[in-house]
Amino acid sequence: MKANPNKSNRYMPLLMAACVVVGILIGTFYANHFSGNRLSIINSSSNKLNNLLHIIDDEYVDTVNVNDLVEKAMPQILAELDPHSVYISAKDVQTANDDLKGSFSGVGIEFTIRQDTIHVQNVIKNGPAERAGLLAGDKIISVDGKPFVGKEVTNEEAMHRLKGPKDTKVKLGVLRYHEKKPRYFTVTRGDIPQKSVTATYMLDNETGYIKVKNFGENTYPELLIALAQLSQEGFENLVIDLRGNSGGYLMSAVQMANEFLPKNRLIVYTKGRKSPREDYRSDGHGSYQQIPLVVLIDETSASASEIFAGAIQDNDRGTIIGRRSFGKGLVQKPIAFNDGSMIRLTIARYYTPSGRCIQKPYTMGDDKDYESDLMDRYQHGEYFSSDSIKHTGQIYHTTLGRNVYGGGGITPDIFVPEDTLNMTSYYKEAAMSGLILQFAYTYTDDNRVKLNTFKELKELSDYLVKQNTVELFASYADHNGLRRRNLMIRKSHTLLEKFINSRIIYNIMDDEAWTKYLNGYDPVISATLKVFRTHSAFPQKPAAKAKTRK
Repeated sequence: MKANPNKSNRYMPLLMAACVVVGILIGTFYANHFSGNRLSIINSSSNKLNNLLHIIDDEYVDTVNVNDLVEKAMPQILAELDPHSVYISAKDVQTANDDLKGSFSGVGIEFTIRQDTIHVQNVIKNGPAERAGLLAGDKIISVDGKPFVGKEVTNEEAMHRLKGPKDTKVKLGVLRYHEKKPRYFTVTRGDIPQKSVTATYMLDNETGYIKVKNFGENTYPELLIALAQLSQEGFENLVIDLRGNSGGYLMSAVQMANEFLPKNRLIVYTKGRKSPREDYRSDGHGSYQQIPLVVLIDETSASASEIFAGAIQDNDRGTIIGRRSFGKGLVQKPIAFNDGSMIRLTIARYYTPSGRCIQKPYTMGDDKDYESDLMDRYQHGEYFSSDSIKHTGQIYHTTLGRNVYGGGGITPDIFVPEDTLNMTSYYKEAAMSGLILQFAYTYTDDNRVKLNTFKELKELSDYLVKQNTVELFASYADHNGLRRRNLMIRKSHTLLEKFINSRIIYNIMDDEAWTKYLNGYDPVISATLKVFRTHSAFPQKPAAKAKTRK
């Protein structure tokens, strides 16, 4: 079959523009933005690519918006390099950075979008929205006098309208539950704290627990506050939970590791083609260098989480429990453009103290295998058996001589499989379809007055069990496209109840209550407490092999 020349010609402008972007990105941008570290570009190539841009603009058969072509082509160009070099448009930069900042300016609500309407899920305590009078369960139907419902209501647009400079005002039209007429609130935007440490409490009389959601600007001081709180409660062992933590700032991970390591221990080092090796070492000032320590990780623990876990493991400072981590060990440098957009360009790799590269293998220009890696692990059985873990790198050794493995991610010292007991196709569909989240919010909204009377987690949890939320969900799901399967519902009853009730608890209480509730069912937590009971939180030097006489 012959190729259609007209079809090929239609793609020529995009291909040509992509080439131009390379010239612009490398030639113009770096020349203008790298002070003290400028890149020299071969003049002939730069001129050729810039000329090509002018040719398209001057002579192409149709009108071409070159700026739009550049915006579309830049992500594709960076995707040819590695999975983590990315372009962020000007309108998305603030959102991309807010998660790791200590705070951002906004109204102070957590919301979900249902039926094309913003539903207030939680109102941040002492925040602008609470001071103005908003309540969890309110529906926002207008912003600054203009209706805000329907297809235009997206997460991005909602964030754009609700966030803004500190001390600016926004007028919100709100429909409250069981009321037909809207109320109007003028909210003065203010600083909204972004917490990295989302749970701090005692697992038992001796064991403190700290959940770290990400590694942001304030993670280290938040950790110190959490440790001080646990000290007042007399903790003798410590669990740091990094499951679900996708990373963040390198220095936050280094500061955290420094708190637990003796002086002059290597924490991590970075190295790249144009980036000389840089070592990060402990200074010996940490206050918790001797406390028995367990770090929890799973397949979604990435980047800075892996730096911390790798430092603890390679220095034999604590025990790593869970499942193999994600495997993101590429260092990105943020570089801003004049129009407010930015790129995060990979400039180096992370290496653990033993020399392991954290980054899992990838093919330049082909993200398909990389993106499907976690699903591949699941299908290969890695979540259920440590024997299924495929190590592609060489064996390395900790300070005590224990074997650790390269090839991507941190392999735990103690493997705990994913809990699939009583898993059914009904449960999977209920969870993955979002129906459980929808039901939990609807149930919360319909019963908010009663649910708000419970101030203790156990009281609320016991109450929800008596309400038979699984049966209520099954009826709700049946009316919303998920056919009732009674045998599967009975088999998965415990899983369904845990998921449903945990989300209701989250809606009424907070992250810490939600985490506490789930930890009560968690086999990883059970394995952790067993480690402390058997006094094995400090790794031991491998026993020498017995010599045989001939």
